[in-house]
Amino acid sequence: MNLKENFVLKDSEIQEAEDWISGEEGQVLLARLYKNYHFKRAQINEYPQVHIFDSRYAKGFAITFEEPFTSKTFSQVFLAFAQRVLALGYQQVSLDRKMEEVNEQVKVTEKFYFKPPLQMPVDGELISQLYGNIAIEKVSVNNQPNYLKFLATFYSDRLYQDPKPFDHMLDRLFDANTNGQNSI
Repeated sequence: MNLKENFVLKDSEIQEAEDWISGEEGQVLLARLYKNYHFKRAQINEYPQVHIFDSRYAKGFAITFEEPFTSKTFSQVFLAFAQRVLALGYQQVSLDRKMEEVNEQVKVTEKFYFKPPLQMPVDGELISQLYGNIAIEKVSVNNQPNYLKFLATFYSDRLYQDPKPFDHMLDRLFDANTNGQNSI
């Protein structure tokens, strides 16, 4: 079995995620995730666990589904991250769901994909890629949340500026006070 489909979120789902992430529970969880990301960089594991991706052309992290997450709060963080990426000036390219059978288990991956806004090249100037292309995935196995993945991939083309520092984007992604809307 292998099925991939595009889907659309209801406005009420997006609003609920924005309200939750702006509320006390969402803010506390975001702060914990941000702290755990920095702990992981210092080789300290805390829960929920954060795993770091760091290569020349991609940077990101994954968050394991474990305490204090519930299925609902896991989905809220997934949707909230997407809203914060949009607030950074990105354009949503797609939202899809892929269902596949892997080792007699059903794996479902919901994925947002974002690109920087299109720009016409100006003579003598490089094109901004902001922080690169962004993919946010929520993976479930047998209807149980498994992990979230946030990945920024960079253009290596000579027409593009170097990406802005990933840590700056993280600050905006996890900033409880701005809902991601700091200036870029």
